[in-house]
Amino acid sequence: MTAFTINGRRVDVSADPDTPLLWVIREHLKLTGTKFGCGIAQCGACTVHIAGEPVRSCVTQLAAVAGKTITTIEGLSLDSSHPLQKAWVVEQVPQCGYCMSGQIMQAAALLKKNPKPTRDEIVHYMDGNICRCGTYSRIIAAIQSVVGA
Repeated sequence: MTAFTINGRRVDVSADPDTPLLWVIREHLKLTGTKFGCGIAQCGACTVHIAGEPVRSCVTQLAAVAGKTITTIEGLSLDSSHPLQKAWVVEQVPQCGYCMSGQIMQAAALLKKNPKPTRDEIVHYMDGNICRCGTYSRIIAAIQSVVGA
């Protein structure tokens, strides 16, 4: 059993310690907002926060999160009222929506570290998250709207 806290709830998971956290989140805990994109930490669709830091859950082993605190897109806001979630809707960011949770989690980590990033800082920080639909200008606009830029 591996114990950790996810979205404010302590859990004990019975799975192989080498199991990717992504599959523990999706299959064992039934939190399906975190998506599988590439499986090699290159796209960002599986981004979650571990101890407040954005991490690619597809390459993070279950053993690495023992005793830690994890936040998924479901834990960012219980009712989708987080300012980034609202901005995503207003700016019409999602097309297919597949990358959206990872993009929002990456953006939330940025704003926690830097509440007033410049456009260049936003672009640099979001660089590792891929959007297949190419809505990058909308993603940047959504983040900028939250910071009042």
